[in-house]
Amino acid sequence: MDGPVEEQIAAWREFVTARAVMAGDAVELEAHLRDQIDGLEASGLSGDEAFLVAVKRMGRLDELSREFAREHSDRLWKQLVVGGATATERPSTGLALAVALAVGAGLAAQLPRVFGLTYSTAPEVFVSNLPVLVLPFLAAFLMVRRSARIGTILAVAVPFVAAALILNLYPFATDGATFVLASVHAAVALWIVVGIAYVNGDWRSDRARMDFIRFTGEWFVYFVLLGLGGGVLIALTVGLFSAIGMDVTRFVEEWMLPCGIGGAVVIAGWLVEAKQSVIENIAPVLTKVFTPLFTILLLALAVAGLIQGNLVDSDRDLLILFDVTLIVVLALLLYSLSAREPAAAPGWFDRLQLVMVVAALVIDVLLLIAMIGRIGTYGASPNKLASLGLNLILLVNLAGAAWLQFGFVRGRVAYGRLERWQTSYVPVYLVWAVVVVVVFPPLFGFV
Repeated sequence: MDGPVEEQIAAWREFVTARAVMAGDAVELEAHLRDQIDGLEASGLSGDEAFLVAVKRMGRLDELSREFAREHSDRLWKQLVVGGATATERPSTGLALAVALAVGAGLAAQLPRVFGLTYSTAPEVFVSNLPVLVLPFLAAFLMVRRSARIGTILAVAVPFVAAALILNLYPFATDGATFVLASVHAAVALWIVVGIAYVNGDWRSDRARMDFIRFTGEWFVYFVLLGLGGGVLIALTVGLFSAIGMDVTRFVEEWMLPCGIGGAVVIAGWLVEAKQSVIENIAPVLTKVFTPLFTILLLALAVAGLIQGNLVDSDRDLLILFDVTLIVVLALLLYSLSAREPAAAPGWFDRLQLVMVVAALVIDVLLLIAMIGRIGTYGASPNKLASLGLNLILLVNLAGAAWLQFGFVRGRVAYGRLERWQTSYVPVYLVWAVVVVVVFPPLFGFV
């Protein structure tokens, strides 16, 4: 069988083994699947076509194959399309839809101008509303591609409307801490809401939530690549026009940059959908490269924190940087889990991840001690309590991850249990983000 078909069989094998199918049963099912494909190819079908039909037929015999066929039918069709159909036969890959929505997202980023605001006079309005204005277009792209049900559409639309009302109608103090907190946490909450669109409302499924985590990692990679390209374009634009005596800095800041960000959000989502196999090959490499580096960083930070002893008097920005580092490490851990072969035996990389999680746990404990100390010394504030809550959530998440990872490397915990722990914890971050957006501002007088 050719390479693409083997890749699809590998994806099917990963799917069924992740659902606690015994290795022997998976081998038997795979042998049956290969027999089906061989027979179909002998009757004249191409490899991709034979795989699609064989999985559908297997679905009549096996519940997992039926579930695989149902969840990945769009991907299978997409691979058939990319696999070499002629231009006249090729169905839509969603490019036209993505471009149209990207243009819409770019224009939506300028919506505050309708109310007489400009970026130079009210930058906070543009920045805080950017997720509210742009992410609906990415969610719309995903829902159109999945022919979303009305319940899913409402489940996605209502939070966006609520966030828009809160961010623009709450009487926030100018440059107040609760406004910044609400803006940041609204962006986090709305991204998780986009996940509801991605899984087409099937948010109770552990597998669907892990697919969205994988999508998030791949979307981020594409978004950064688009951002780097956009940065080069902006630099050339400013440089070339400056060379002929024209200053286009204001145009770049007020139009080119926000519109470009809005469009890139949607195009990155389309790239993940259409070019999935490319990033799927890169993801394991990225995790293998950055996990050791971040482990070294965390160990160095843990040693430095223990030597320093008292972090209470440390600069607030330093503590924020520690928190950002922990969030990045958690994201790297989640992405690593999503890219891992579930049936593979524990190896050195899993042990390295355990070291990274334990180091992150030590740093989180040091941060919690510092947070409690600062609150006792200087009093409570929205920022301190938001940070305290986040670190407590991280503490439970990392402690559970460390315990399960320890059991996994010892061969006493199934990989699926570790995976379910992480995917089941995603709603906790959503709930906390909603609390900070909705409750914190009135609780602290909108300061």
